[in-house]
Amino acid sequence: MRSLLALIAASVVLCLAGPAIAQPVGQFPFALTREGQMLGAVEGEVAFFKGLAYAAPPVGELRWRPPQATAESSEMRTAYDYGAPCLQPSLADASEDCLTLNVFRPFGVDGPLPVMVFIHDGAFVSGTANDPLFDGARLAQAGLIVVTVNYRLGALGWLSHPALSEGGSGNYGLMDQIAALHWVHDNIAAFGGDPNNVTLFGSGAGATSIALLMLCDEARGLFQKAILQSVPGRVHLRSRQEAEAAGLQFVTELGRPADLRAAVPRRLLAAEQKLLATSPHGFAPAIDRVHVTEDIATGFAAGHESRIALIIGCNDDETDFDSEPDIAKELASSGIAIDELRKLYPDVTKASDLMARFYTDKVFSEPVRLLARLHTASGAPVFRYRFAYVPEARRANPEGGHGRELQFIFGVEGVPGAGIFSRHDREVANRMRAYWINFAKSGDPNGPDLPHWDATAGGDRLLLIANERIASGDDPFAEHLDRLAR
Repeated sequence: MRSLLALIAASVVLCLAGPAIAQPVGQFPFALTREGQMLGAVEGEVAFFKGLAYAAPPVGELRWRPPQATAESSEMRTAYDYGAPCLQPSLADASEDCLTLNVFRPFGVDGPLPVMVFIHDGAFVSGTANDPLFDGARLAQAGLIVVTVNYRLGALGWLSHPALSEGGSGNYGLMDQIAALHWVHDNIAAFGGDPNNVTLFGSGAGATSIALLMLCDEARGLFQKAILQSVPGRVHLRSRQEAEAAGLQFVTELGRPADLRAAVPRRLLAAEQKLLATSPHGFAPAIDRVHVTEDIATGFAAGHESRIALIIGCNDDETDFDSEPDIAKELASSGIAIDELRKLYPDVTKASDLMARFYTDKVFSEPVRLLARLHTASGAPVFRYRFAYVPEARRANPEGGHGRELQFIFGVEGVPGAGIFSRHDREVANRMRAYWINFAKSGDPNGPDLPHWDATAGGDRLLLIANERIASGDDPFAEHLDRLAR
């Protein structure tokens, strides 16, 4: 291997005389970044670079601090394998040393190419960009670059505590995302990407992050378009005081060590799990008056968000295996009796389905429409959708649909969390992926051989992606959403 790298390194010298974009060195794609000379790999028509560090490892004295720049280097490094997922109890290979990203690009295609940056879901406490479901190869084949990002989670990503606050912030996960966007801006040209044509996309916690980045001054100019999938747009973020109260409780569970930065990871995870058992949303973005200054809906209503082209939408069923407590809480806080729900949804008979419809509309559909209306008022183009398609193999026994659209966008089959597509499933996936790709390229999702997607026109027009067809039209559930908005 050492002799192979020496041979490649000699070839690299010749490459450096040309444009600073990803180039093949023998059978290997190569890119020169400030962190060193990166050697990727190729599968089929796609080159990939995995586990690229965009910030220094946030360990030791850097735990619970803003992400720090990596050291400049002239060394050659291989980028064949994913880095570790960020620390979380469900993954044995997770680590604090996790601030990495992955780059997928078409092999042998000249740039500059549009860039899509994906921010994963997981309620801010779990998940990873390394999930096989988020393999960017299918998107990259269409002539663009896909970047998937890991960021700090749980207590390590969102802990606020008076002894740790720097600049009044505990939003370390959001700071990580901003650092990753700076890395993309500074380095993506080395992979053939256009730093001035960057689209952010993500679902759930990823979409919430992107909406907050649209409102964050530090992220201005780092992306030009956004896709918000299943964003709970009316969510009320914790105040700094509430976040620090949760932080104090966490430290109590931890056993009050003399130095929080010296606590071993297993103790951190144990204390985190205890807190989450009583406060399921105890680790998430909070209003710190530095990176997060207001709730999402408040910021959009005031016109504080970046005026960029936007796709926004949700699924017609946003429940999943662990959403029952959230459904019960939302129903209780609304003050709506079950009999009133039956009048609101007369076509639904089962109580569980009734509550699922209510939860989806109250937490996702109506807030999505609100944000679409507010952003349209800014003058930026807005395209709203509702994803109601169910894979044919699952129609006999439908299950929660939160995140279901991701498999269609990434086009991944046969991996955990994704089933095998039928022929019709693939047709729907190809069309949906084409909308996302067209939008990333031009800011308009429309293209040849696609059903026309009307701009939202004040929030009430949408693209309905259903089992029977894909078509633009007036929102068929507008009356329901009007009643829930009161």
